[in-house]
Amino acid sequence: MPITAEFDYVKPKDMDEALQVFSRYGDKARALAGGTDLVVHLKEGLAKPEVVVDIKALAELSGFALKGGVLRIGALATFAELIASPLIKSKFPVLWEASLTVASVGVRNRATVAGNICSAVPSADSAPALAVYEAEVLVRGLKGLRRIPIGEWFTGPKKTALLPGELVTALELKLPEKKHGGCYMKLARYEGEDLAQGGVAVLALADNTYRVAVCALGPKPGRCPKTESALNANKLSDKVLATAKEAILQEISPIGDIRSSKEYRLHMAQIMLERAAGHAVARLFGKGPAYGTENIA
Repeated sequence: MPITAEFDYVKPKDMDEALQVFSRYGDKARALAGGTDLVVHLKEGLAKPEVVVDIKALAELSGFALKGGVLRIGALATFAELIASPLIKSKFPVLWEASLTVASVGVRNRATVAGNICSAVPSADSAPALAVYEAEVLVRGLKGLRRIPIGEWFTGPKKTALLPGELVTALELKLPEKKHGGCYMKLARYEGEDLAQGGVAVLALADNTYRVAVCALGPKPGRCPKTESALNANKLSDKVLATAKEAILQEISPIGDIRSSKEYRLHMAQIMLERAAGHAVARLFGKGPAYGTENIA
């Protein structure tokens, strides 16, 4: 399907030029990085910008690095780059595992982590992993830099806290100070390219605390504080898991659609929580399945 919409195309040479364009056009400008969502939306008429701003020439947005215990992921970093990185796999394994579940190999070669959260679809696979690592989204505009906690980033289905005239430049994740293990469990109809019917990420830390986040189980991805409270300070047992599984039902509000019924998602959310928590604790102690395996429900 060809793109029939009319719009201006700009490829800024530096950040100053880019911010000037975004400031001038406001919400009529769309950033082009990987393009896996934007190009489809342009073809289908879902996006009608006045200008498409190609940010791929902005070198400062590329790559990722861990410095001082903080991982900075540039807005142009792709899922394929994260998957290929021993650093991500060893230090942020839940993000690495979630990255493996995003769409297909071809899409992951182009799709960026920043673009995934900017699309803000409820089923964004990267969102639960970013949430349990308590990521911050860095955005810039002519007025300066803002840091937005990932918990405040998603404001609704396909809506974010990004303001007109701003551009996402990076994400930052603090390396947990304590030893940890984790798991991203995805509910899909088959292995391979499929949108999440539900997703649950669990991070188990050595001090017996937990971080739990979900996607595709409500209007926006996010943490589950009641579920975390049910797990915290407790050794994983059938009784503790039963309490946590009841708690997560109070924190999710899935819909029924062509891919799954509401009732099935509610049922599977409890199963995914139990499996993800079990894998996370096992991995914390050097046991359990390898990351990237046994995480498709």
